[in-house]
Amino acid sequence: MTSPFCTIVPPHLLEHLAASDNPSVAAAARRTLIADASARAARVLPRAAAAPAGAPAGPAAPRRTIHDAGHRTALPGAKVRDEGEEATPDATVNRAYAGLGATFALFRDAFGRDSMDGAGLPLVATVHYDENYGNAFWNGEQMVFGDGDGEVFLDFTLPVDVIGHELAHGFTQYTANLEYFSQSGALNESVSDVFGSLVKQHALGQTADQADWLIGQGLFHPDVEGTALRSMKAPGTAYDDDVLGKDPQPAHMDDYVRTSRDNGGVHINSGIPNHAFYLVATELGGHAWDRAGRIWYDVMTGGTLTPETRFSEFAAATVAAAKARYGDAAEIQAVTKAWAAVGVPTD
Repeated sequence: MTSPFCTIVPPHLLEHLAASDNPSVAAAARRTLIADASARAARVLPRAAAAPAGAPAGPAAPRRTIHDAGHRTALPGAKVRDEGEEATPDATVNRAYAGLGATFALFRDAFGRDSMDGAGLPLVATVHYDENYGNAFWNGEQMVFGDGDGEVFLDFTLPVDVIGHELAHGFTQYTANLEYFSQSGALNESVSDVFGSLVKQHALGQTADQADWLIGQGLFHPDVEGTALRSMKAPGTAYDDDVLGKDPQPAHMDDYVRTSRDNGGVHINSGIPNHAFYLVATELGGHAWDRAGRIWYDVMTGGTLTPETRFSEFAAATVAAAKARYGDAAEIQAVTKAWAAVGVPTD
């Protein structure tokens, strides 16, 4: 299986910031891009997890470990909190610990899954990575969080859906293993946005109509003209800022972006399947993880996808999964209607 280096902030946004007239913003963005390139080159191969010997029977429980990089880049850093230990004086450590737990809880409670690999994978995170690092990433084995530059980005542990998004890359790695390029890569990113949003909704007890459907809300400094990194409800509207530029995500195949950057636009074109999921979830109502999320989960774990799966193939798989689980009912109608609304055929 592949283990792509997956970041929450897309390179096109960091490249835009690196050209900023603000010297400190530009320097922080360039430093982040360099750190990302280094970490991408050093990404680890996924390690299989084994359940601990003599583990007690009963509901699955997370095994979390938080490390502190001390503003360096060596991973994992010094261990600062282990599973079951009391909160520390460091709010960033505690948010990372809670976010890992919230992600584990969604997959266990909504889908009966024991961690990202389904076999109790330990959840490892490192905080305070590098200096002014404006990103968070999954490297195939663990989560890593930067503190942001304080001018554009705040602490990357603040939005729980960022934590859920990055851990969900692990879920994809251990299931459909979608190649991180072009449409399959955009699906990889979209699946992380879907389950990242569900982590937030599950943690808050929100229904689909109560959710904001934003990814990374609260990550931007208050001076930034933007609400989040992405909007599943209205792709292309998450930010429009003199420094950040304008959110480039499309919501329909008519506006699909063909580019060689960002692995073929994986963070950009993910807006299309993101919007399809939003439409399914809001059409069905209730808790989004109950039916819409279950359909997407069934697709990811059903064994029918290939690493090169394209949008139309994924859409057809959601229709098949809806029919298999719910028959010819409201669910299949909602799925078919949603993909038609974003211009993706399902047959």
